[in-house]
Amino acid sequence: MKKIILIFLCSIGLSVSAQVKTLTLKDALNYALQNKADAKKAKLQVENSEYQIQEVRSRALPQISANGNLTYNPILQTSVIDGAGFGAPGTTIQAVFGQKWTSGAGISLTQALFDQSVFTGLRAAKSTREFYQINDQLTEEQVIERVANNYYSVYVQRERLALLDSNYINTTKVRDIVKGQFDNGLAKKIDLDRIIVKMSNISTERQQILNQVQLQENALKFYMGMPIETEIVIPQEQFEVTPEALTEAPNTANRTEYLLLKKQEELLVYQKKSIEAQYYPTLSLTAGYNYLGQGPEVPLFAKPSDGVYWSDYSAIGLNLHVPIFTGFGTRAKVRQADVEIRSLQEDIKDTQLSLDLDYRNAKTQIENNLVTIENQRENMRLAGEILSNTKNNYLQGLASLTDLLDAENASLEAQNNYTRAVLNYKVAEVALIKSKGELKSLIK
Repeated sequence: MKKIILIFLCSIGLSVSAQVKTLTLKDALNYALQNKADAKKAKLQVENSEYQIQEVRSRALPQISANGNLTYNPILQTSVIDGAGFGAPGTTIQAVFGQKWTSGAGISLTQALFDQSVFTGLRAAKSTREFYQINDQLTEEQVIERVANNYYSVYVQRERLALLDSNYINTTKVRDIVKGQFDNGLAKKIDLDRIIVKMSNISTERQQILNQVQLQENALKFYMGMPIETEIVIPQEQFEVTPEALTEAPNTANRTEYLLLKKQEELLVYQKKSIEAQYYPTLSLTAGYNYLGQGPEVPLFAKPSDGVYWSDYSAIGLNLHVPIFTGFGTRAKVRQADVEIRSLQEDIKDTQLSLDLDYRNAKTQIENNLVTIENQRENMRLAGEILSNTKNNYLQGLASLTDLLDAENASLEAQNNYTRAVLNYKVAEVALIKSKGELKSLIK
């Protein structure tokens, strides 16, 4: 029985540990690109574009169809004709034409010989595939950006939690010292109460930060497409500050956002050409072969002896359609398409300015954050020294409890400021990499 319980507990332990996943930034990004719905849908659009090309290509291929019919005529039409044609001039003959039953079957073919809209559609379809391929790349970059920013945010929240835990341990030590002094009559009760209040405040703040950590981790898992119940561990070495090379402004013509708009402009041009194709004549070939059966009985399976006769017939033709006047409807559509092109061109100009702005802002933020990090690192070092000296002075009776608490608060604030500075730097770093069109480098 004990062995069964032991095996059961071990299996539980293994299943729990199996849910813990160590995530580097590269791991998180690759996981998101494989599992996030946005990334999957973008790839499905690329796949769907192939089917769109096949659909347009089908318009240039022969269209073949088969048909069949069976008709029963309860009352046949009567026609009145001149009897002169039947050797009875001056009389009128009422003749019934047709048969009670008529059955037919045939096959028809239509082939476009010249249709400008088909040729334009084929070129547009290939551009559509390229559009979705660029859109897929843009979607991947957006997934990378969101995951990277949330990844760093989780780190900051965890660092804040670690700082509070460390501060709580240090404050507990001070409380033990003050309690010992109070028990020996060397400290006042108000001093002990102040320490207890501070510990309670730290515990409350820790619970709030713990909640923020959970929320931030859940957000990260959502942006990754990872099950929320999965436990994650983020290695510390992922957050070293390594100054990003501040190169010259990148060529915005290589940015995915710009390329997507240019491809969209190309599609709008094809759309305009497709409308203009309505000015052109169209020429098509048609061919058909049919088999017709008629008689007083159902033609199916009947013979001439039953009064049912079958005959075949065929036709081949050319159909020419020449548009002459459409009430200026086509012209209006062409002008609308031209307005759409010009409107998109304005968006392209605005996007170029926006991309240049993104680079300049990211570069400025990187430079400022590097200075801030150095300042906060020095502040953190000085605050640590002050806290250490104040603690020694307090133990020797040369500093008050107020001085010690102030020094602890200053040290904690300096560490939090440094952590926030690192986060701001990392976010700016992602923005700079994005502005240079190099977000994919984060997964290499």
